[in-house]
Amino acid sequence: MPEAPEPLKKEAIPTAAAPATAAAVEAGPAPGKPRSLWSDAWHDLRRRPMFLISAVIIAVLLVMAAFPGWFTSVSPREADLTANYLREPQLTHFFSPEWLGYNQQGQSIWARMVYGTRASIIIGVAVTAIVLVLGGLVGMLAGYFGGWIDAVLSRVVDIFLGIPFLLGTMVVLVSFDTRTEWTVIMALAFLGWTTIARVMRGSVIAIKQADYVAAARSLGAGTWRILLRHILPNALAPVIVVAMVALGGYITAEAVLSFLGIGLTEPAISWGGDINRGQERIRVAEHILLYPSLLLSITILSFLMLGDAVRDALDPKLR
Repeated sequence: MPEAPEPLKKEAIPTAAAPATAAAVEAGPAPGKPRSLWSDAWHDLRRRPMFLISAVIIAVLLVMAAFPGWFTSVSPREADLTANYLREPQLTHFFSPEWLGYNQQGQSIWARMVYGTRASIIIGVAVTAIVLVLGGLVGMLAGYFGGWIDAVLSRVVDIFLGIPFLLGTMVVLVSFDTRTEWTVIMALAFLGWTTIARVMRGSVIAIKQADYVAAARSLGAGTWRILLRHILPNALAPVIVVAMVALGGYITAEAVLSFLGIGLTEPAISWGGDINRGQERIRVAEHILLYPSLLLSITILSFLMLGDAVRDALDPKLR
């Protein structure tokens, strides 16, 4: 009888675990763990030079506003009558009183620029926070409920939009004899919330038709739970972008009002007020007007750059 063939033996195929490559590390999280919108936006922002530059400048301005004594040891209201404003600024003496020269009252321009940062940052951030809350609430209610609530709130927004922003703010401020930071904040916020309301309304109208909102409603979730837990986090991205761009506009508005003599009054320190006083000597001492104007422009440009970078990161169509 022929011998039965021996059973085939499976040869062991040597396998070695491939080391993790740099490409695998940079691939991000596993397919089962996708990043959220905000984490994905932050991952994109860290790679944008425009965001990094603007964030560094804004961080320096925030530190300057919070701790002005770190940048100058001179009081912005201290007047040295022996200091001549026609004297050339000593640009090599960094952070010293004579670094950027003196104004007509013998006050250090650098010290007034440092302390003026506090007023501009406080007003810009406070107005932005107020309009975010007020405009976001109005827009969210109008967009979610619709019907007569949307009609009434939309007509209120249209009425406020019909009032010129700067002109209306000027009318409000002239009724006050002394105008402090909080007076200017309330006047700007009184007319500045309408844009946020419109953006929030449009975002909520688009999101409330989503499947996850219908699922939450079918499971018995209440109105406020749906608004705060499901609609608001997803409708907030375009509102944040508009608010960041508007923050620079509020700083500009405060400087314009102070330049016209309707904004902050003494003893408050404002870049706009210093620019107003500097125009009187622009032919003989242009540095009195130049340096506060330059710092104001850098501040506004930084917030605009930050808003553009955040907009590009939060909008997938722009990537």
